[in-house]
Amino acid sequence: MSRVNRPSAPQAAAHVPSFTTLRRLLGYRLRRATMLVQSDLAETLKPFELRMITFSALVLIRDNPGLSQSQLAAAMDVERPNLVVIVDELETRGLIARDRLATDRRTYALTVTEAGDRLCAEVVAAVEAHEARLFDGLTEAERKTVEAALALIHRNAKG
Repeated sequence: MSRVNRPSAPQAAAHVPSFTTLRRLLGYRLRRATMLVQSDLAETLKPFELRMITFSALVLIRDNPGLSQSQLAAAMDVERPNLVVIVDELETRGLIARDRLATDRRTYALTVTEAGDRLCAEVVAAVEAHEARLFDGLTEAERKTVEAALALIHRNAKG
């Protein structure tokens, strides 16, 4: 079997890989940018002892009082068993309350507590500052272009 353009071992160690092909792929560049944003967001959320998934759940519950666990799972595109762990974590920290619905004793209505509302306001401000820093330099027109492109990608992926 012959090798194709492969340097010997000593040369390989000093060789800087070429990203020429990958950098032509918009999806690759989008993924790399997403990884940077997510990494920075994780650091932003760390002082609040939240992860992206628990932050998202807290914000959705705050913005949609009375949301059921099923509705939250669907909104977050998370399997129900995985969501239970997230809801348990937020409830244990006293950030949300889970109350049975009088009309359906099998369903819980989720609401934020006062502590959850205060924390959520602090975290949203920190995340907004994180976004302002990362997206500094984008004009309003460029931001709208990015938003439109992301919406188009989402529509195309959904088919």
